[in-house]
Amino acid sequence: MARQVPSLNNAKSEQGNGAEKQIPDETSHIEVQHRTLAVAALGGQLTLVNQSSIVQYILRPALDRVHGPATHKEAVEGRKPRTHMMPADRPPPCCIRSTSMHRVRLLRALVAQKRGLLSSSATLLLLSFVSCPVYATFNLDVVAAKAQKMATESFQEPRPVPDWLTHITYDQWRDIRFRSDRALWRDGRTPFQVQFFHPGLYYNRTVAVNVVDDDGVRPVDFSPNDFDYGRNDFASRIPQNLGFAGLRIHTPIKTPTYFDELIVFLGASYFRSVGRNEVFGLSARALAIDTAQPSGEEFPFFREFWLVKPKPWATDVAIYATLDSPSLTGAYRFIVHPGGETTVDVEARLFFRRQVQKLGIAPLTSMFFHGEGSPRAAEDFRPEVHDSDGLLLHFVQGEWFWRPLTNPRTLQVSTFKMLSPKGFGLLQRDRNFAQYQDLETHAERRPSAWIKPRSNWTSGAVELVEIPTKSDTNDNIVAFWVPEKPPAVGDPTVVRYSIAWFGDDAQQPPGGRAIATRRDRGNKADAYRFVIDFAGGALETIAENTVLRGAVSVASGGDAADILDQQVVKNPFTGGWRLTFQIHPKTSDPIELRAYLDQNNTALTETWSYLLIQ
Repeated sequence: MARQVPSLNNAKSEQGNGAEKQIPDETSHIEVQHRTLAVAALGGQLTLVNQSSIVQYILRPALDRVHGPATHKEAVEGRKPRTHMMPADRPPPCCIRSTSMHRVRLLRALVAQKRGLLSSSATLLLLSFVSCPVYATFNLDVVAAKAQKMATESFQEPRPVPDWLTHITYDQWRDIRFRSDRALWRDGRTPFQVQFFHPGLYYNRTVAVNVVDDDGVRPVDFSPNDFDYGRNDFASRIPQNLGFAGLRIHTPIKTPTYFDELIVFLGASYFRSVGRNEVFGLSARALAIDTAQPSGEEFPFFREFWLVKPKPWATDVAIYATLDSPSLTGAYRFIVHPGGETTVDVEARLFFRRQVQKLGIAPLTSMFFHGEGSPRAAEDFRPEVHDSDGLLLHFVQGEWFWRPLTNPRTLQVSTFKMLSPKGFGLLQRDRNFAQYQDLETHAERRPSAWIKPRSNWTSGAVELVEIPTKSDTNDNIVAFWVPEKPPAVGDPTVVRYSIAWFGDDAQQPPGGRAIATRRDRGNKADAYRFVIDFAGGALETIAENTVLRGAVSVASGGDAADILDQQVVKNPFTGGWRLTFQIHPKTSDPIELRAYLDQNNTALTETWSYLLIQ
């Protein structure tokens, strides 16, 4: 289905102060191919030598200098080395390349060092002549310099896409497919491939794309011949230098032989990813500006990408980008680690042209149409329709906080103040097909997304924006971090965080969690009844005859509502426990409720939160 984004979206950004270690640059690793080689060696004899042992022996001083004495083994074995000993974005002294000439040089150095003919310093000098990839000097500093220069210039819209292309139908645009045999890096020398999106329909801007590899930096040219236009009859009208709307990166994450879609960058600053067993659902954005403000929202967009070609043994891929808008520019680096849970490390440097009212950091955008705890907005055969069903917060004090999502009648903005947050995210907790009954969208396999700060996010708040929608084609949910003090013009801002895309994680939170929220009018006059199922953690091991307490409170104040009754019982169908209570409102204003399960003054679950709009 087509997914449109309403005019309102959220975001706000937090300025990092660099207190934590930086995300290491993808090009700042000494890269060693771990492979067994047959080589001619000592005394004219043919000896089977493991290349890793050669590199380990010769490069030990260099690896100790870069990674610390305890980490050279990880580098040799092809695992991602710990890089806290190296300042971010500083290129390594050299990257080892596995050509036959380099292997011979390494072997000769090994023989000479074994015979005492070559000192460690001389070995390092020899290694300095081993060819280094050109992209060893390409890093976030390069992109940031470009973005900072852009910020000193007036904002310019990109060259527009021909107007007629923006008026094609969704089916016409979807029928334009990139030819997989034209994919970038399809030569098999890297475990990643790149395909591209065609402009048109909602995508009325093009983005420049570059490749960074051993030969340098070069643009990826657009050609209509790279696309199959299907049943469309307008292929001959496409400009030869039109440009791309976006890109997607593929890698085998389910089976070794098929290149699955891993991450997609398409539209403004939107991107989305999946883990091994998920299908695409909610999206992230690079930044959000003035979301839900009376002045209207500003949507920054990616203007240019740089794709760093991974080595054949690489386990991650690096993407750089410049961000642009009337208010600011930005330089971004995304390091994508695919797997059962795909993680994207993000570092951004922001440069302001003018002051923004609300800056949204690490925004997540999702869809919630209806669920078990909300009335259906229209007739629908599906019991539930959503890509995410709740917002989860992790406070620095250790508390976990869960807010179920709603499809409100009017725009609803909730603010959760947090000091140095440990994380937040939009989660899809309902994982049973019976809860959705949708064979097309497979909502039960939509990923959750979790934001974890990697720099010092001090005072601020997570803001949740819920927008009314009458269709499941609209992304109407946004959550983001808003710093208490917005950055000033002329004050470059650094932001670092990671996004984990996953199906389910029993450790988030580690204790009991709210798995279902239901509401009706109860059995008392003018009352509301809430039924919350908790499961997970130690709840399933607690005997049925144990007495648990439901700690229910009216967070908006006792003058807002009375709590009429409550009970906690074992739920044999979930293995967890069910909390039921009723409230009688004493005001027409929104009422915020909170609850958790308690045993002997020990909290067993996260804190459930709900905003009742009458």
